[in-house]
Amino acid sequence: MTNDKPNTRRAFLATAAAATSAMSAAAKERMIKPGIPAKSASRTVGANDRIRVGMIGVGIMGTGHLRAFVKQQDTDKDIEVAAIADVYKRHRERAQAISRLDPKNIVVDYREVLERPDIDCVLIATPDHWHAQMAIDAFAAGKDVYLQKPITLTVDESAQVIAAAQKYNRVLQVGSQFLSDERWHKVKELIGEGAIGEVLWGQTTYSRNSVVGEWNYYVDEEATPENIDWTKWLGSAKKRPFSAERFFRWRKYWEYSNGIASDLFYHRVGPMLYSMGAQYPTRISGGGGIFIQKDRDVPDTLAMIAEYPNFMIVVAGSMANSAPNRYLPEVIYGHSGTILVENTKVTVTPEMQVSRALNRPTEGKSFDFPNAVREMGRRHSDNFFSCMRTRQTPVLGPELANQIMVSVMLGCESWRAAEMKLFDPATKKRTRRAASRPAYEGDGKNSPLGPRKEPSV
Repeated sequence: MTNDKPNTRRAFLATAAAATSAMSAAAKERMIKPGIPAKSASRTVGANDRIRVGMIGVGIMGTGHLRAFVKQQDTDKDIEVAAIADVYKRHRERAQAISRLDPKNIVVDYREVLERPDIDCVLIATPDHWHAQMAIDAFAAGKDVYLQKPITLTVDESAQVIAAAQKYNRVLQVGSQFLSDERWHKVKELIGEGAIGEVLWGQTTYSRNSVVGEWNYYVDEEATPENIDWTKWLGSAKKRPFSAERFFRWRKYWEYSNGIASDLFYHRVGPMLYSMGAQYPTRISGGGGIFIQKDRDVPDTLAMIAEYPNFMIVVAGSMANSAPNRYLPEVIYGHSGTILVENTKVTVTPEMQVSRALNRPTEGKSFDFPNAVREMGRRHSDNFFSCMRTRQTPVLGPELANQIMVSVMLGCESWRAAEMKLFDPATKKRTRRAASRPAYEGDGKNSPLGPRKEPSV
């Protein structure tokens, strides 16, 4: 399962160069440089070789991946978890119990994992503010990377990561598993076949609700500076006294996360953009606020509109009401039909008047995918491991990951700055002046379908 675009070194090099040039002068001053010496070569993984995996970060998401990988290594024997790094002692102890690794293979500093020549790839599941540095270090060390979404904390960092993936010739899969959901691959196929005509816009949501407030995860009472390496956890973020609140609930704070946009909207915009035709946006706007959960930096309710050259995507969600999941379904609208993605189904409904006029099918169709959501996690990691062997681009490789990043993070920036954000897809740069909106003159001719027939009385 790979992207449809040709996987050529020349095409990717152009993308990476454009991404690097798109950075502002200030961003270039903040360029992330590898923290370990670059390796000139790495082991080539053969078709029958067992892939040795290093885990960096084993909190909630990392532990979920660890359990899945241990199950896979025990049954299929095609991968092996060989090393684990985490700054929290309790996380390391839990990971050791799950992995059954010798204690010497479980460390505090992720660089010890990267320096091991027997490690083929790493899975990074840390707070977002560490993603760029760890990914670039891993590429420099000759490792392929499965990087939990979002690709980075900022748009400028994302450009640096995709440039580094090209520079070091490494495979990058971003961990938004919905890109391996079979339903969305069917949607892409249907749109490619012209099932709904020209695509106009898509709508989606990701909403939740709880009494305690989103991302207010349980704070371990035994968590202290003695068993958490707080300095390492902060990394390049603002220096602060130890805070268990920030350590466990980091998604609530701008210094480490972008809240709804990075945690959830990335999941929704990704497969929709992939299906509609992956590209960079032109105008992005955001609205919302902290209306209920007043214990955080990030909004509890957010909406974004991302305009592309030929269509738009609207995404709106709240962490204080889950009803949008029922009343704002995932839909893509086209000139001659509509595609609804729900539960285990993909349903196509024609626009009757247009379909009849164009001699297209006027009956709806439904396609069933009973195990799509259950299987997408394994499909996504298998796609990564397969691409390690073939050196092809994964389904959520660098350019698509960056296109999604620009779409959702500029929407978040728009809300924070109270202004529309503009982007030039041709140069892959932010811009202060958008292209003028097109206007068209009619041809003065009547419809080729003939005069409209009035209904009989």
